[in-house]
Amino acid sequence: MKAELSQLVDYYTGAALQVLGVYHYRIPPKQSGRMSTAPFPGFIFPLSGRAHFVFEGSPYTAGVGNVIHGGANMRLDKNVIGNVPWQYILVLYQIRKPEPVGSELEKSHFQLETGESPRLAELLQRLWQKSSQPGAIATFQTETLFRSVLEEVFICSGNQTGGSDRLLFQQASDYIHQYYMDPLTIRGLARLHHVNENRLFYVFNKYAGMGPGDYLMLHRLNRARELLVTGDAPIIRVAGSVGYADPYHFSKIFKNRYGLPPSLFRQQFRNNPCSIQDGSISM
Repeated sequence: MKAELSQLVDYYTGAALQVLGVYHYRIPPKQSGRMSTAPFPGFIFPLSGRAHFVFEGSPYTAGVGNVIHGGANMRLDKNVIGNVPWQYILVLYQIRKPEPVGSELEKSHFQLETGESPRLAELLQRLWQKSSQPGAIATFQTETLFRSVLEEVFICSGNQTGGSDRLLFQQASDYIHQYYMDPLTIRGLARLHHVNENRLFYVFNKYAGMGPGDYLMLHRLNRARELLVTGDAPIIRVAGSVGYADPYHFSKIFKNRYGLPPSLFRQQFRNNPCSIQDGSISM
């Protein structure tokens, strides 16, 4: 079935989840079988290989890059395809309180496209390890990690759809605003948000009228401009604080942007910052 991402997020936000089991399976190629699913719903998180699932007559092809949800007590046919062993993590859960009226996700099957996510793989490994530990703290941490896994799934799934352009831009630009002083790269920013560089360029041009590299540069320069007219830090320190290790490169691009090198800019506007023309990034 087709699942609306916004509805899933709303549902799991308000649901009181209890993790009943976390299982790691490795099945050889060409294996097949017919069975009924567990008496509880569960998520299938592929780790390697591929498999064909049929829930109550509805087919899905599972592999790294997607996540499948199966409902309780469903007829299931599955077949491992290809020549690579099929590995996945299954998380069974239940809702501690009655589901909202009109919602029956515990009895539903659906698939979410996530793309490859190193963070999701890391969270799943931690979830698997924590679930095998005894004690109330480990149980609490298991359920916290499961929510983190779902959060990553929802974010990745949202980034795979064209309707989430605004969300992707907001997430990526917020990250730039928070970590602009770090040595960011466009490739690293794209990987962090589980998209390719072309998609990142598309959404930045759509909402900011420029590519992510220019957006990062202008945000850094806007911040440097503020520091120059409100503080006494040396130019080299201002450059470093906004992400430029080379003060000469910083001075060059600053002059290209504002028409003055940083030192003269400070002299001219130090006592009259209101006279600076607005060069901030248009959002």
